Amino acid sequence: GKCAAFGDALARVLKKAGFSVEKEYYINDAGRQIDLLGLTLECRYRQLFGEEVEIPEGGYKGDYMIDIAEDLKKEKGDSLLSLPDEEKTEIFKSYAVSKILQSIQKDLSDFQVHFDVWFSEKTLYQNHEVEKALDQLTKQGFTYEKDGALWLKTQQWGDDKDRVLIRENGSPTYFASDIAYHFNKWQRGFERVIDIWGADHHGYIPRMKAAVNALGLKKDFLEIFIVQFVTLLRNGQPERMSTRQGEFIPLRNLIDEVGVDVARYYFLMRDPATHLEFDIEEAKKTSMDNPVYYVQYAYARISSVFREMEKKNLSTIGIEQKYESFHNEHEKLLAKNLIYFPEVVKRSALARQPYMICNYVTDLAGSFHTFYNNNRILDEENLELTAFRLQLCRATRQVLKNALDLLGVSAPETM
Repeated sequence: GKCAAFGDALARVLKKAGFSVEKEYYINDAGRQIDLLGLTLECRYRQLFGEEVEIPEGGYKGDYMIDIAEDLKKEKGDSLLSLPDEEKTEIFKSYAVSKILQSIQKDLSDFQVHFDVWFSEKTLYQNHEVEKALDQLTKQGFTYEKDGALWLKTQQWGDDKDRVLIRENGSPTYFASDIAYHFNKWQRGFERVIDIWGADHHGYIPRMKAAVNALGLKKDFLEIFIVQFVTLLRNGQPERMSTRQGEFIPLRNLIDEVGVDVARYYFLMRDPATHLEFDIEEAKKTSMDNPVYYVQYAYARISSVFREMEKKNLSTIGIEQKYESFHNEHEKLLAKNLIYFPEVVKRSALARQPYMICNYVTDLAGSFHTFYNNNRILDEENLELTAFRLQLCRATRQVLKNALDLLGVSAPETM
């Protein structure tokens, strides 16, 4: 969830700053882990027919694999049991990938994350792009053979050791397909690629940077951001999570419990490179102590001002508005914060840090709450002052809406 929120918000900020952006999801649907996924599903499927089979070592032990097996049983009955092994293996793999991908796409869509492209790793093999990328590296003189395997001279580019591209049994490593994927992006005409990886991939950065250099691509072609893990706290205690063991909290569950707005905002409040403790009980509070509520309430408050204006049939049309001087420091601070917004967007885009928008919108909401609590906005005895303050409210409402849009967070009219 944190990676998705960060990537989506970063794309929104970059677009706002004037960049042309395409959001792409890389589907890991090839390699050893997919083999294990297929084998796990086969075991779960066979268990549904009373067979005593064990999940393979390194397999996926979560209950979600049982759910997928039950869906498969409903669709196919016991017809897969008698199929030849090779045919059966492909069916289990493709079915597991398809079901998990459907679930991911649904959850991301509900999380307000929409990708322009879903790129399959498998197509890199089908279109011989892995082979082409490795040929390119060999032509550049950066590969060599040792112990029956093909290696890339990543050490030459700052990695701590050279890396295997093709194992001695002839099978390519994940590194080989990752190189092909980035080479594919270069060939598609992208000037800059931003990868967003989980914290467990930190050690992978030097070899990937080395591969980009070895391919002869420009130095600033690839940017990599590491997103640190999230610890979910419930009643002050961390909840255990492990993907392989099935001990994890699905994004869907978090959305259902705290809502999309809260989840996205909490994920985006801090630099993604820092570890985040997500306190579920705190996130569910509807009080000014909740940072999401604090910001959204500012927007709702402004909306209530305009509803009140309509109730009173108050009109400031035709009233001359003078901006030469502010009436107090609260107005000045609010106006000053409004003016900063374009600069904050620019800085956030260049730094690749959406949390700057969170900081800004919190400050803006704070300056509005102070202004609201210390000033009478609708004054029927002073329409000139009312008109001035309503203009401040309009501007604040618009900037709050624009800033929250960048975070993928809604701006509610009422709360």
